[in-house]
Amino acid sequence: MKKTMKKAAALVLASMMLVGFTACGGSDSESKGDTIKIGANYELSGDVATYGQACTKGIEMAVAEINKDGGVNGKQVEVVKIDNKSDNNEAMSAATKLASKEGVSVMIGPATSGAFKATISAANQYKVPAITCSGTSDDITVKEDGSVQDYIYRLCYTDTLQGSKMAEFAAKKLDAKSAIVLADNSNDYSNGLAKAFEAKFKKDGGKVVSTETFTAQDKDFAPVLTKIKDKKADVIYLPGYYTECSLIIKQARDLGIDLPILGADGYDSPSMLETAGKDALKDVYFTNHYAADDKSDVVQNFVKAYKSANNDENPGAFETLGYDAAKFACDAIKRAGSAEPQKVAEALAATKDFKAVTGTLSIDKQHNPVKETVVLEFKDGVATFNTKL
Repeated sequence: MKKTMKKAAALVLASMMLVGFTACGGSDSESKGDTIKIGANYELSGDVATYGQACTKGIEMAVAEINKDGGVNGKQVEVVKIDNKSDNNEAMSAATKLASKEGVSVMIGPATSGAFKATISAANQYKVPAITCSGTSDDITVKEDGSVQDYIYRLCYTDTLQGSKMAEFAAKKLDAKSAIVLADNSNDYSNGLAKAFEAKFKKDGGKVVSTETFTAQDKDFAPVLTKIKDKKADVIYLPGYYTECSLIIKQARDLGIDLPILGADGYDSPSMLETAGKDALKDVYFTNHYAADDKSDVVQNFVKAYKSANNDENPGAFETLGYDAAKFACDAIKRAGSAEPQKVAEALAATKDFKAVTGTLSIDKQHNPVKETVVLEFKDGVATFNTKL
């Protein structure tokens, strides 16, 4: 009898220890009660708040629609928001809190590649899947040895694809034979795009006549623009964020540089028009995730709903990507039949033909989406659909 009781006590103690160790190693994220929690780790203030605020708005719109339709697996969805203040260290802290303390089933964000990469260790440590809907840096979903990050998923295309597609657009649509590349030497995003553009442009027979750099937070770009002003080229490739690129474009036009300027999804901000002005944006093109004037039914239905809820304002790519990310996450939770993070991660990896506003997608073996790229051009200061590649 005493032996039996001792064995039982030992078994109970072992079980308690196992539960304790499990809680330390992973997130206690099987959402309790009637709520499923989704973490939103975004730049709601700071240098790139435009991106974070837009993504968050899209997430909240999607979740409101989902909850109105009955939620997911009979539960309502709650968005747990944390402002990372456009700071990588804050982003890491926010991810740790969401994964270890808030009980989220999945995390979405941050918006930029650098900030998102700062959160990967927390996602892996607590085994909570994290989705980037706008981080395009190639190395987000894979480790240095080339193996896949088990808990990291991407909804948007990579920098390699985006840069290559713009090189293709320059050659085929603009008949460009030569290019100047002007990149931000202070961030991976701009450098990755520049390398991809150069490689594809040269491979297809184009010539890069000059490669120059600038630094984020600079205000006066006259020295580098003067340096390239008299170079013989058909286009300028200027990948970067709206904060600097809008100023560069304005100053380039003021100096009489009237070449077509090509960019990337970092141009998707109202600040481009506010800073550069519509005249300077003539002959400016950029790759993006979607266009509000794309005539497809799924895009137009979303645009109509968004405008109805936002004083007739058109959604930008970041609002749309945030919306898609929340729908993507909830679709995975539904298919998993559970809000347990590891099961959600498995469902995300198994995604096939998910009908997103930014394009129907499937997730490949490296946790990247297979989808199309959109090119927009500014017409009278308005970003307008040009083509899909």
